[in-house]
Parts: sequence; structure tokens; C-alpha cells
Amino acid sequence: MIFRILFLFLVLMVTNSIALADQQTYIVHMDKTKIKASIHSKDSSKAWFESIIDFISEASMPEDKEEILAPQLLYAYETSLFGFAAHLSKKHLKYLNQMDGFLSAIPDELSTLHTTYTPHFLGLKNGRSLWSSSNLATNVIIGVLDSGIWPEHTSFQDSGMSPVPSHWKGVCEQGTKFSSSNCNKKLIGARVYFKGYEKFFGKKINETVDYLSPRDSQGHGTHTAATAGGNVVKNANLLGQARGTASGMRYTSRIAVYKVCWSSGCTNSDVLAAMDQAVSDGVDVLSLSLGSIPKPFYSDSIAIASFGTTKKGVLVACSAGNSGPFPSTVGNGAPWIMTVAASSTDRTFPTKVKLGNGQSFKGSSLYQGKKTNQLPLVYGESAGTKKEAQYCIGGSLDSKLVHGKIVACERGINGRTEKGEVVKVAGGAGMILLNNDYQGEELFSDPHILPATSLGASASKTIRGYIQSVKKPTASISFMGTKFGDPAPVMAAFSSRGPSLVGPDIIKPDVTAPGVNILAAWPAKISPSFLMSDKRKVLFNILSGTSMSCPHVSGIAALLKSLHKDWSPAAIKSALMTTAYILNNKGAPISDMASTNSSLATPFAFGSGHVNPVSASDPGLVYDISTKDYLNYFCTINYTSSQIALLSRGKFVCSKKAVLQAGDLNYPSFAVLFGRNALNASMTYKRVVTNVGKPQSAYAVKMEQPNGVTVTIEPRKLKFEKLGQKLSYNVTFLAIGGARVPGTTSFGSIIWVCGRYKVRSPMVVTWQ
Repeated sequence: MIFRILFLFLVLMVTNSIALADQQTYIVHMDKTKIKASIHSKDSSKAWFESIIDFISEASMPEDKEEILAPQLLYAYETSLFGFAAHLSKKHLKYLNQMDGFLSAIPDELSTLHTTYTPHFLGLKNGRSLWSSSNLATNVIIGVLDSGIWPEHTSFQDSGMSPVPSHWKGVCEQGTKFSSSNCNKKLIGARVYFKGYEKFFGKKINETVDYLSPRDSQGHGTHTAATAGGNVVKNANLLGQARGTASGMRYTSRIAVYKVCWSSGCTNSDVLAAMDQAVSDGVDVLSLSLGSIPKPFYSDSIAIASFGTTKKGVLVACSAGNSGPFPSTVGNGAPWIMTVAASSTDRTFPTKVKLGNGQSFKGSSLYQGKKTNQLPLVYGESAGTKKEAQYCIGGSLDSKLVHGKIVACERGINGRTEKGEVVKVAGGAGMILLNNDYQGEELFSDPHILPATSLGASASKTIRGYIQSVKKPTASISFMGTKFGDPAPVMAAFSSRGPSLVGPDIIKPDVTAPGVNILAAWPAKISPSFLMSDKRKVLFNILSGTSMSCPHVSGIAALLKSLHKDWSPAAIKSALMTTAYILNNKGAPISDMASTNSSLATPFAFGSGHVNPVSASDPGLVYDISTKDYLNYFCTINYTSSQIALLSRGKFVCSKKAVLQAGDLNYPSFAVLFGRNALNASMTYKRVVTNVGKPQSAYAVKMEQPNGVTVTIEPRKLKFEKLGQKLSYNVTFLAIGGARVPGTTSFGSIIWVCGRYKVRSPMVVTWQ
């Protein structure tokens, strides 16, 4: 009898395991126009979604009524998109397909985080221009979707702030180590989303690793929130480095935090629920330093939700990704999203590596301590017999070989500070991080727990050769603190690049912003190196990534929103793009860390250029884009009616009469695609600009022609009589010369000039 019960229990366990393996979370999109006719209660769509779940649960129940896993509704989406997230089996999907109004079920996906002196670098100064009291007084709300927040940090105190805006509808959710009292007039909202994450991994959040609340256990969310809208904090520094005043871009803004990211990432079902709620709560700008691989807009959950968010007047800024320098890696590439790349400022943390042969090289580190003596230098086989020794992976180094020596470690595989921990545990006295050719001259500044530095590709190549050619190689490392005045900006090698795989007719990313060695708020309980063995506690930390550049632009967009309350998200994007600059602080073209020969960066790296907040506040002209413009764009790229319905949430039929082309989207840049043998082929694109500068003004066009084409602009002058007036112009691209190798590109620009106004649009011509 006991054996029979045990056998039945095991059968049930196996059956449920198979059923569980068959189930996963889907983001289900419904056609609201078709549902409205059959819905009984129009107060909320959640009841309708629940009835759908009940129907497919009953329909999929076998006749013998045996125990099976029922479908489960996780979220209802009603603001930024229309649909729901549910845990479903393939059998459930079959019945869902039969429902009136069903459009698509997209499997849930894991996105990853794209992991201050910068206001000064960006030209923001207290009491002047964008930071004058009149511009800072308004109640702009920045919504930050990330890993949560450390609410007690001084960057989020509310001293002197006015009451919470009356239009705010958000709440401060309670949870582990977090209560409603943690919110204030600065941090006005905090919510947490984890249902999708738990279903994705099939287990509950581990509360010994993370807080089941808006409290941040990773530091990333605290850092990004402070970068976008943190208070002015004097004497901010990291272990004595980068000392100065830290501030968010829009430091008087309100912050609303939506915790969607956990120890292993962020599921799209949770991200969409947060975006949907944030718009209902009343945010003005959304900042998302996260993303996944590029995909068509109709199957990109963040793109779909962002489209609905933009229709509500909320600008969405997203990080471009950290998959550079490889081409066509840029993510979050929908034209209605502000896609942000990462570049450096002129503040550095230099080190000096001196070899035994007298050669010396400049590196970078946040280590605080004395320089090393000239010590033996080991690498690879001379540091350990295992192949992994060259990467300094845990257990790969031989303490007999590395004790008291400096170890050279290749970047990659494991974390940079983690490599230093491995070296230290093995008895090493220091570490040099070596770049490969792809990583170029990019130098990361990390708070190492032993004397350590990073080096660029050319120096790394020399050091590898030196170690192999000398019997007893030696090196020393010295640390020179915080320095200013280097050429900047320089594009980060890690910053994801265009051309976009899913929208090659749009230049992406849109702009670049500071994303290298950024100082911002940090939770007191998390070490700056992320290492458990590191017991140092800091209030500010320095991080690099497009995660850091994105909130810079989110905060700047909030500044523009407070100054121009009637501007659409597209108008704000346009102002940021057309006023961006492409020369560094030395007057030379922006270069690229990914290169070992200081080659110039292109619009596929920096988009329209580096953001210039002060100029963007008064751009002269803007390129505005309506919802209908975007819908017509979908027609030009041959989206089906059901694919368009996913984004439009309404009835839209592509015109059969209108001659539309993707290049006619009123974007502030031009991406032109020609066939390789397109001799004498031409394309003409139309643009419409709106006067937001001086009422009576006349603009003349200047141009830098791309190689291989002749560009004609008609008319060449635009004369405005009043503010808000719209005028159009046409740009014709004529291919000249012989056949081109597929993938060949050339670059140029169009600049409309009127006095101090210079409205610049980059041009990229690609031969396919």
C-alpha cells in the first residue's frame, strides 16, 4: 500500500514536471478594437483578460479531469499596450488563438542591465541657463526602471522641496527592508515587479540575495536614478578619487522607481507591467538602462510598450547596449525610442606601468595606494599550468609561480575586479589587465583590491611580446590620482554600434552621452568592487556602460520637458539630435576607443553626436513626428495589418494610393540605402521642420556631401514668419561612380543655419 501511494506520488510529480516544462510566460497582445464590441464591463479590461484565462483553462481540461497545471494571469496591460502576461502551455495557446481579438503571443524574454563631474562637462552650471531657478522649479517626474533604489542616500533627500505634484497617482510599496516612509517629496514612488522573473526561473526570489521590495541590492538602480535626477551633493568622491559636487542632470526632478531587475536580469513581462503602470502614475520621462538582442519592432516587447508610452506624451530613453565594437549590435532601435551610446569625459584616473626594459605605458585605475616596486611579471603559463591562467580565473593560478609578483591577465570571461581577487588570493602583488584588438584603447577605471591597472590594446601587445622575449620580465605600477583635460569625448569600445539590423533606414544610436567612469550614488551595504571579500563601504561609486549614459539623457530630456511643456517626445528627441556636436574639446573630430590607430568615430557609433543640453533647449527648428507618421512608416517596411495592430492598438489601413517610402519618416537624420550597382539611381526624401526659435527667421542650408553620391536640396532657403510654422524641403540623393562593395558606407551632413542656430542632420549612405 505504501509502495502504491509512493508510486502514484512519483507519477504525479513527473506529470506535473512535464506540464511545468511545457509552460512558459507569454506576453499576449489583443486587438482592443475587436474586444470592445464584446466586452461587458468597460471600467477595466482585467476582468475580460481573466475571462479569457478561465475559458482556455476549461477548454484545455481533458475529459477525465486529471490534474493539470492551469494557465495563470500575471499582469494586465492597459496603458502603454493592450494585453496581458500569462503562464501558458502550448495547449493553452491553441485555444487562445481561437479568441476574438487575439493578435500575438510573444514568449517572455530576459533583458540585461547595460551596465559627477558630468554636468560640468555638459555645460550645466548652477544659476545659469537650464539650471536657473525658473527652469528647475517645475514638477517633472522621471520614472526609472532598474534594480531599485537605496532610499536613505543623500542624493534622494527632499529638503526644501515643494509638495508632491497633485497629478501624481503612484504609490510607495512596502516590502523587505522598505516601507512607505522611505518615500518622500523627492522619491515619490517605488514599486516592485517580480512575477515574470519568478516564472521564468521557476523559483521564488532568494531573499538572502535580494530584497523582495524596491530596495536595491545591486547598486545599478541607485546609480542610474541619481545620474538622472539625484540631488546636488558636495564633496562626493570614491575613496578620495573624482572629488567634487555630484548632481543629477535634472536635480530638482521627482524620481519614481520601478524595480524590474533582479540578480539574473529583467523579464520583459515585468518591464512592460512597470512601463504600463508608470504612465498611469504620471511620469514625464522613462529611463531604461536595459535591453536584449535587436529584433523586429512588432516582436520587440519594449518597442511595443514604448510606442504606446510615446503616444501618451512620455519620452522613453534606452541604452544602446554594451556589445560594441562589433557592427549592427545596437539595441532598442525603434525610431520612437531615444537610443543612447556611451563616451568618455575629460576626467581620467591615470596610472603608469613601467617595464624592466624602460618602456612605460599609461593605464587607468581607481586603486588607492602606494606604487609597487619593480617586481617579476608573469602571464599565462608562467602564472599557472591551466589554460585559464591567462584570464586569471579562480583556481587557475599557481601560488608558487605568482607569489609576490605582478600578474598580467587578459580581459574577458570573469569580472575585472574578480580577476584581482584571484591574483590576491594566489599571493600576487599586483595585476595588469590586457586588452585585445577588439577592446582597443578602452581603459576601465576599477576600485581594485590590490595594485592593478588596465591597459590599451597597443600597450598590451607590447607587454605580451616583452614577457615572451625576456627571461626575467619585470614591471611596476604607479597611481596618479584624478586628472582633467584629456581629449573628450571619445567613443567607448563597449558601446553598441549601428547600422541597425531591424531598421537600417534609421541611423541608430541617436546620440552619445557620458558613460565612462561615471560617479553617482551607491548603496552603503554594497562594496564598490562587487566582491564579497571587499569590506570597503562607499557613498558613491564609479561605473561605466551605456547604462550610465542613458540616465544622463533621461535627465536632460526632463530639463527640456520642464522648459517646453508642449513639446512632444519626438520634438525633444529632435532638439537633442540636431544640436549634438561631433568635435571634441580640442576641436578635433570625435575618435573611437575601439581603434588602436585613433581612427575617427562615425554616426554608427555616436548617432548625431554628443548631447549638448544648453543648445538643445533652444534648437531653432525641430522635426516632429505624429503617431500617423509612424504608422505610415510601418507600411513602408511592409508590416502586415496584424503586425501594425500590435503597435497601433487601433484600426489602421495602409493607403494603396499614397507613395510612401521608409526614408520619408520625419526623422532628424538620413539613412540612404542603394544597391551595389545603383549607378545614376536616385532617391528623394521629404522633411518638415517646425520653427521653435525666432518668430521671423530665415535658414540657409550648408552641406557636407557623402562620397559616391550627389545631394540636392530644394528649397535651399527656409523663411519663417511665426513660431510654430512648418515648412518642408526635399533631399535628393543621386548615386555616382562605379559599382560599390556591399556594406560600403559614406557619411555627410545637412545643416540649416540662421545666426546662432545650426540645425544639423547626419547622412549615411550604404551600398547593399
